[in-house]
Amino acid sequence: MGNIKTYLMATMAAIFWGANFNLARPVLAEMSPYVAGASRYLLAAAVMVLIALFRKNAFSWRHWPAYLTLGVVGVFGFNLFFFLGMETSSAINGALIMALNPLLTAVLGYVILGDRPSNRQLIAFPVGIAGVVIVVLGAGAQLRVATGDIYILIATLNWALYNVLVKKMMPSNVDGITNTAGIMTVGALALSLAAFWHGDHFVQPSLHGAAALLTMSLGGGVLAYLFWNASISHLGPSKAAIFMNLVPVTTMVIAAFEHMPPTPAQLFGALLVISAVTFSSVSFSKRS
Repeated sequence: MGNIKTYLMATMAAIFWGANFNLARPVLAEMSPYVAGASRYLLAAAVMVLIALFRKNAFSWRHWPAYLTLGVVGVFGFNLFFFLGMETSSAINGALIMALNPLLTAVLGYVILGDRPSNRQLIAFPVGIAGVVIVVLGAGAQLRVATGDIYILIATLNWALYNVLVKKMMPSNVDGITNTAGIMTVGALALSLAAFWHGDHFVQPSLHGAAALLTMSLGGGVLAYLFWNASISHLGPSKAAIFMNLVPVTTMVIAAFEHMPPTPAQLFGALLVISAVTFSSVSFSKRS
């Protein structure tokens, strides 16, 4: 795969993920967070299962304990708190909090797997945290954290934990598409059970809401995963992590077109977070 194609795929994955924060608003205008999460991944899981079957990939029951854990953490936990958070958090705040993911993954990797972070990651982590604190608290005198921002932080921790558990639990002798289909299926079922338990009913969205949900499912779910995995296999995780900086940038650009430009506090916080992630990723890449 040529470098230009690899970079383009990594860029498209980051753009899809960045757009998710803007697309969540019209979806949540018509659906509860529980139904939105379930609907998104029922569709994404169905597509991934169809792709796996088309490729004649075999599913094995002995891998389902791993899929259960990864699906509950990475799909159910992440998406439930993502949609709960996006009910009240702004798209820009959500994307900037999520941008901490590479650094949080390094911290949890040390706690769970004993993988010691690099010196630059240790320096970058407090800088990234400071950037998020500035974004969340804003430039005002009142020190109040929005509930939605807390939910997004919990979603980010779920995704960081998922990244670590993937290294520990993901079946290595199984095709990546099959693994993802199994994980998405578990997550979609868990999200559906949560929606029924919460008493929420599945609804038929408007054309606008359906288009946003479809883009989140196929773009931010299926295509982003396929593009990201293809890119990471050629670039490596450290170089690919730099492209994650495009996630909050994409969110801010779309928000500006929607006449919701970033505040000075958000811009300054974004500068700190993006600089911290780039600083730690480039260092790790050189060591590799």
